[in-house]
Amino acid sequence: MQSFPSEVVDKLKTYVYRLIDPRNGETFYVGKGKGNRVFAHIRAEIETDDPGEKLKRINEIRAVGFDVAHVIHRHGLDDRTAFEVEAALIDAYPGLTNAVNGSGSNEFGAMHAQEIVNKYQAVPAEFKHPAIIINVNRSATETSLYEATRYAWKIDAKKASHAELILSVRYGLIVGVFVAEQWLPATSENFPGREPVPGRFGFVGTEASNTIRRMYIAKRLPDEFRKQGAANPIKYTYR
Repeated sequence: MQSFPSEVVDKLKTYVYRLIDPRNGETFYVGKGKGNRVFAHIRAEIETDDPGEKLKRINEIRAVGFDVAHVIHRHGLDDRTAFEVEAALIDAYPGLTNAVNGSGSNEFGAMHAQEIVNKYQAVPAEFKHPAIIINVNRSATETSLYEATRYAWKIDAKKASHAELILSVRYGLIVGVFVAEQWLPATSENFPGREPVPGRFGFVGTEASNTIRRMYIAKRLPDEFRKQGAANPIKYTYR
């Protein structure tokens, strides 16, 4: 199937869907949409910042004679509810090819009970240095904190060069503090062993001193940096 009959489209309204690899039953992408959006991925019609891994998976499935399985997880939704369902599913399925976390995941994503306590009991950070705040919620569980923080972001490299610190944040808490020595295009030449990401940048740097780390680690972001529903993982403490 590559499209819904028109009378079905009228009933669906906004929906949340999963793309599943029939070779192992693994969900590899979660999205929301209307009409026939769920089928647009297999036709490579959806423009994204980082389509590579998703389309690579689709091509691998087709190469061995299978078709991607399309599951409508919830339908008949309004947009706000669909964003929440999509975000919860992205949290629930590790290893997705989604380029970004779901709406609100940076602030309200899946957390251990103790993380919830730590988050809401922590004192707010007072920024003494111009800093870039980077949410690393999902990627921090897949690699080292430094690697999760430094690569690869859609960022203004000139503006980024004015930051004295790079703050790694998980679910509103500062968990790492780094000093960027240089921002470079996200290529394999600049970052050996990493997949190139055109149009994005990463940094080469070091962990901040213990004195500076004690100023920020385990502090929570002030409310003005915690806009509900924000999906952009990058924030600045300076203009």
